[in-house]
Amino acid sequence: MRIAAAQIVTGEDTQQNLELVREWTDKAAEADAQVVVFPEATHRQFGHNLTSIAEPVDGPWAQAVRGIAEEAGVVVVLGMFTPASPSAEGRQRVTNTLLAVGVDSAGNRIDASYDKIHLYDAFGFKESDSVAPGEATARIDVDGVRLGLATCYDVRFPALFTAHARAGAQVTVLPASWGAGPGKVEQWQLLTRARALDSTQYIVACGQGSPAAAGAPAVDGAPTGVGHSAIVSPMGKVLAEAGEQPELLVVDLDLETVDTARRNVPVLENARPV
Repeated sequence: MRIAAAQIVTGEDTQQNLELVREWTDKAAEADAQVVVFPEATHRQFGHNLTSIAEPVDGPWAQAVRGIAEEAGVVVVLGMFTPASPSAEGRQRVTNTLLAVGVDSAGNRIDASYDKIHLYDAFGFKESDSVAPGEATARIDVDGVRLGLATCYDVRFPALFTAHARAGAQVTVLPASWGAGPGKVEQWQLLTRARALDSTQYIVACGQGSPAAAGAPAVDGAPTGVGHSAIVSPMGKVLAEAGEQPELLVVDLDLETVDTARRNVPVLENARPV
């Protein structure tokens, strides 16, 4: 499988963000990628009002993404925001959703979504103030390859990744909008490699680029991205890594490597209840 990670920097304008999706999907298709992964919050950058733009996964913005994916003949995975019920305190909330849509090379239509389970209530940011948590895992099958879906802060919770692997996933895609701060890039790099090793699968971690590096405004206090998207092998080797600026990573995944890793390091079989 040839997979691409489109490290972009989105902003407040959802239509401008949609044009970025179109532009970078076309780049991925030109590189013969079967799947292109975009960051979390592709719909709208964190730090801006999210409830005003939240829409169902069959709403107009998501439908436009479907059109882009189908026209390019690829599968697109990206982060958007969908409506959620108010909190117990009456706060308006959204759901932090991954949309996975398009067609594979056999013409099979892929149309799935995942609501982020683990909310980023850390480092002084409280995602749960405005976002409702998801409750269920989600996976997609593309050209016979099973991909698990995860989002950003999920990377700190190994059980989600091993659950994907036990359900047959050979790859987990991880859109993110990682918060900046001392040691945060190093933590991102460590965690993505650790999750690959935990679950002996490929991790395709696509984060928002750094707004400063891209000459775009950031929002103080919001996790708007640090770059360093990466594609990691089942043995924890970084196969490709971006810098801080917008960049397209394209890697051919050798699925036999997953089988070899699971034979040589059978952590999924060796795990015992503790």
